[in-house]
Amino acid sequence: MPFDFDRVFASSPVIMAPMEEVSDAAFRRVCRARGADVCVTEFVRAENLLRNGTRELNKITLAEGDTPTAIQIYGANPEQLAEAAEIAERAQPAYLDINCGCWVPRIARHGAGAGWLRSPEAMVAMAKLVAARVALPVTVKTRIGWGDEAHVPIVDIARRLEDSGVRAITLHCRTAKMGYSGEADWTWALQVREAVSIPVIVNGDINTADDCKRALDVTGCAGAMIGRRAIQHPWIFREVRARLDGQDAPPCPSVLERLTLCLDHLIAMGELRGEHRAMNAMRGHYPGYLRQIPNAAELRRELNSLPTFELTLQVLQRELTSHRQASSSTANMSGAACELF
Repeated sequence: MPFDFDRVFASSPVIMAPMEEVSDAAFRRVCRARGADVCVTEFVRAENLLRNGTRELNKITLAEGDTPTAIQIYGANPEQLAEAAEIAERAQPAYLDINCGCWVPRIARHGAGAGWLRSPEAMVAMAKLVAARVALPVTVKTRIGWGDEAHVPIVDIARRLEDSGVRAITLHCRTAKMGYSGEADWTWALQVREAVSIPVIVNGDINTADDCKRALDVTGCAGAMIGRRAIQHPWIFREVRARLDGQDAPPCPSVLERLTLCLDHLIAMGELRGEHRAMNAMRGHYPGYLRQIPNAAELRRELNSLPTFELTLQVLQRELTSHRQASSSTANMSGAACELF
């Protein structure tokens, strides 16, 4: 069934954010299985996609069942972005997103990502060009501004993006220069939402289901995007979905659920990225995935020290077997504060 953009964006979607080296097909499957309504790919560099770069082509390849997924592109050249959008469209994503929010210096200092915020006129013209070149909906993910200037231009930029044909805006409520420091100011999302008629998605500092409910209540936004918290706790999507839908809070993930996720995610990444890269990538997930299980610190140290993929699988399988054989109360142990860091 084709993706119904208007219907989904009218249903308070909870979206998994694009995250480089994180939001690959394996992690999208993890988050979608735990309640993410829409997922977004890793950043796809327009210039490399036009060169048929293997890495970029892999990023836009969406397997059967990997839906709904949006493809996010980035770059500093408008024409290259438009051509990349045409290529990405052929992969049949749910929609196309333009990265105008990445603050990382190696991206932003060359004019890509949040670098576009230093030239709002060029940013709007670029978005108009991309939107005109593809039939799929085009969205923009951005921040409230570049630096600490007295006038943050995002409200005016948002109006002009809407006029340019952009179908939705995701707003990370920090400036580019803030990076991830300080608190996200959700009131900017409220101001943007009041200024445009297209959906606005609020992003930044959404770490619990209660955070998400507050962000949507404060801003009136159409939905929310969650990024860094999902790396540690992908169960946040089912917790948020239940909170927004007025359902009882789901149970906290059990020890067996946590260990099974570690094993399944490692295997999936091994198939996707190769064993060495999968082992390295999982180190960023273990602290959250293994939280609240007995001897978690010791297990993390062991997993991080293992030299081979096969040994890592064996240790995780050992732990699963051990906990399956343990008493029911131990095997299904879960902390009351499952949303805490």
